[in-house]
Amino acid sequence: MNIGIVCYPTYGGSGVLATELGKGLAMKGHKVHFITYRQPARLSPFQENVFYHEVSNADYPLFEYPPYDTALASKLVDVVNYENLDILHVHYAIPHAAVAYMAKKILLGQGRYVPTVTTLHGTDITLVGKNRAFAPVVEFSINKSDGVTAVSKSLKDQTLSYFNIENDIKVIYNFIDFERFRKVNKDHFKKAIAPNGERILTHTSNFRKVKRVQDVIQIFKKVRDQMPSTLLLIGDGPERSNAEALCRKLGLCDEIRFLGKQEAIEELLAVSDLFIMPSESESFGLAALEAMACEVPVISSNAGGLPELNLHNQTGFISDIGNVDEMAQNAIQLLTNDKQLALFQQNALEQAKQFDLKHILPQYEAYYEHILETAVYKDV
Repeated sequence: MNIGIVCYPTYGGSGVLATELGKGLAMKGHKVHFITYRQPARLSPFQENVFYHEVSNADYPLFEYPPYDTALASKLVDVVNYENLDILHVHYAIPHAAVAYMAKKILLGQGRYVPTVTTLHGTDITLVGKNRAFAPVVEFSINKSDGVTAVSKSLKDQTLSYFNIENDIKVIYNFIDFERFRKVNKDHFKKAIAPNGERILTHTSNFRKVKRVQDVIQIFKKVRDQMPSTLLLIGDGPERSNAEALCRKLGLCDEIRFLGKQEAIEELLAVSDLFIMPSESESFGLAALEAMACEVPVISSNAGGLPELNLHNQTGFISDIGNVDEMAQNAIQLLTNDKQLALFQQNALEQAKQFDLKHILPQYEAYYEHILETAVYKDV
C-alpha cells in the first residue's frame, strides 16, 4: 500500500504512535509518506520506504495567525496526486480529520476518491473536542471519515458519550517496539545516577497540566522521606517552571533531575525502579507502556485507559486522580519489598508483550484493507 500519514511531529503520544506505526509499515514493504510541518521527533533521517513532505505555511498579511489548515489541505492534495496514495491516515481529530475531509472533497472534484482513516488519541476528544468552539467540527469530521480508530476502549466510550457518532469506532491499542524498549544492563549508568544505591523513580511527559507533574514531585517527597531515592523527570513543557519552583520549595533540588527531552528514553527506563503517572487525563498511557516493556512497575491514576494497561496489584498500583498519599504509600510498599518488586517487574513485562508492535501492526494493515474495500463517498 501507499499510505499518507498526518500527525503532529512532537514528542506527545499521538506523534510518537503515528511515527512508529509508519516506520513499522515501511519495514513491511509499504510506502509511507509523512505529511506535517516538521520532521517527526522519532523519524530517523533515512529509512527505506519512508518519505517526508513538509507543509510550508507562509505568512499572509490579512491573518493574525498563518492558516495551517489551508496549507495542509493543499499539501495533501498535492501528495495524493503526485505520489499516488491509496489511503490517508490522520492522527488527532483537530485539525487533521477536518483537513482530510477538505482534501478529499477537492480530490473528488478532480475525479479521485481517497479514503481517510482517523485515529483518536485522547485530548482531541476529552479536552479540545469538548470545547464548544470545536465540538461541531470534531463530530462532523469523525462521521465523515471512512474509518475511525481509538487507542483504548475508554477513549471509544468517551467519544460515543460526548458526540453523536454514526461511524463504527474500532479499538486498536497503542503499541511498543521491543527491539528498542527492553531491559538491558546499564549498571554503570545506574551507578552514576544513584551512586549509593538510591531507588530511582521516573516520570516522562510533555509537562502539561493534565500530567500533574507536581503530584509526581509530592509523591516523590513522601518516598524520599522514607528511603534514599532519586527522581528523573524526562520531558519539557508549560508546567516545568512550576515543577522547578516546587522542587525548590521542598528542598529537593539535589534529588530531582530535570533531564528535558531525551531521545534514548529506554536507557533511562532501564535503570529505573518505578514509573510514576498520576495523570488527570490519559487515553492510554504510552509512556507507562514503554516503562513496563523495560520491566518497570507503574504507579498511576485511574484516568482514561490506564486501567486497561496498568493492572492493579499486578503490574503496579492504581489510585484515584489526585490521591497523592495513596500513590506514595503504594510506591513505598513496592520499593521496600524486593520480592514483590521483582514479581511486579515480571508482570509488567508480560503485560507489555500484549502490546507488541508485531501484534498491533497487522491490525492496522487489515483495517486499511477493509476500508479500501468498503469505503464509499459520504456527502454532506
